[in-house]
Amino acid sequence: MNFTDWQEQQHITQFLHHEARLLDEHRWDEWQKLFTPDGLYWVPLVHGQADHLNHASLFCEDALLRSMRARRLDQARAYSQQPVTRTVHVLGNIGLESRDEAGCVVRSTFMLLEWRKTEQRVFGGSVLHTLRKHEEGFLIQTKRIDLVNCDAPHEALQVFM
Repeated sequence: MNFTDWQEQQHITQFLHHEARLLDEHRWDEWQKLFTPDGLYWVPLVHGQADHLNHASLFCEDALLRSMRARRLDQARAYSQQPVTRTVHVLGNIGLESRDEAGCVVRSTFMLLEWRKTEQRVFGGSVLHTLRKHEEGFLIQTKRIDLVNCDAPHEALQVFM
């Protein structure tokens, strides 16, 4: 790995950690600005799901749906957020899958600890980010989250992963 590759890997890692911090701090507007205008946030329902168009998903959100959920999470009188859900994202195994002039594809693993009302839940899996170069760094074109237990029954999933 040469110095430029190392610098790019560091930049990508910092970008992913910044995204996780925005999610944990409920800075939804800033988080949404990390996406391209056509950016997709996708959590498949089954292992190996090939696409989001021909199959049901746990989440499949474009900019409009992400903003609707963010507004709902920020709603002061939202029953599901009394008290406000708290999360901690832990990222690992960040690796560059591919890159070209337009951007790169990055795979990582994550653990999400969620405290909601009186219950603590843990989610884990892998994330595939398709990142596009932007004048200030990167933007997310697609964020695909493959939960280890995607096909298990889930009580209301509220927060972004």
